Amino acid sequence: MKTLNSWSRREFLRAGSIGAGALALSNTLSAFTPASNKKLGIALVGLGYYSFGQLAPALQHTKNCYLAGIVTGHPAKAAAWKKQYNLQDKNIYNYENFDQIKDNPDIDIIYVVLPVFMHKEFTIRAAQAGKHVICEKPMALNAKECEEMIAACKKADRLLSIGYRLHFEPHNMEIMRLGQHQIYGKVKSIDTGNGFNFQGNNDNWRLKKAMSGGGALMDMGIYSIQGARYTLDQEPVSVKARQEKTRPEFFKEVDETIYWELEFPGGLITTGKSSYNNNWGYLHVEAEHGKFGLEPAYGYGQVEGYTSAGAMKLPQVIHQALQMDDFAECVWQNRQSRVPGEEGLKDMKVVDAIYRSLDTGEKISVV
Repeated sequence: MKTLNSWSRREFLRAGSIGAGALALSNTLSAFTPASNKKLGIALVGLGYYSFGQLAPALQHTKNCYLAGIVTGHPAKAAAWKKQYNLQDKNIYNYENFDQIKDNPDIDIIYVVLPVFMHKEFTIRAAQAGKHVICEKPMALNAKECEEMIAACKKADRLLSIGYRLHFEPHNMEIMRLGQHQIYGKVKSIDTGNGFNFQGNNDNWRLKKAMSGGGALMDMGIYSIQGARYTLDQEPVSVKARQEKTRPEFFKEVDETIYWELEFPGGLITTGKSSYNNNWGYLHVEAEHGKFGLEPAYGYGQVEGYTSAGAMKLPQVIHQALQMDDFAECVWQNRQSRVPGEEGLKDMKVVDAIYRSLDTGEKISVV
């Protein structure tokens, strides 16, 4: 079995509120009308589970973009994808010849779906190749890398978006509306958690800190942090965190379960947690005149929401299809995505602060 030190980049490369929410969603969906006759071509970089299980299928339902190409270090995968999606040979790349993609007019957008330690490199290379970029979350290993990615895309005059699909999911969009517009009055508390029981191979890249940046916090906790931030439309000013490990022999390098308190301007303190040992996925909000929330909240499948008025009756959608269609519109209209690189940077500043709090045992400012 390989240890972390034996891994290398080259080796790896091989109610009323419900009605209003539905109206807002209807307006969003009707906006997905192609601005030209040409759909934009997307190339997926990295063909792991999220690409083959979610993004490629979603691209069969998009209106403004389509799966035009792939980038992979595995010839067998390339052959299988070519056959399944009828891809042209000239639109199939590996990691060594990736930069040649700049000469391919079929590819308009690069979607980086690689392990976190490779996000910065391929986002920057994609922008330098003249392509617009979607980068999966978490955006990078730390906030500094996020800043470098944003700067590179701005220098290349290319748009950068982060794969925050839930900003296009109706129930989560309704939570944003309810909280930000104080439909039930001022928010008094938020509690959110996300996680699953990790049973994968202990040689999985997610368990290697140099590759993942961390454990459940980076992978699942991003959703919990997002949930608190987009419910309030505010940025936390400080955080206090603690962690626990029930399987230290398995989670040798990365975190298993983390609990935190985020303090927001005005003194509101929210609670959050992430885990590779618990099946969590909820967002609960208490306000002055009622409550609202989601459970399940963050998964790829069905999302369910509630308010004091009852269950949310909103449609189930393909999150990723709406996300990618919206970015295609952003490219057509040369406008910033609702989830730009700066959104990923904000989350990583919180993540960095949580890890500093774990190291020091102190409350840490989010800067």
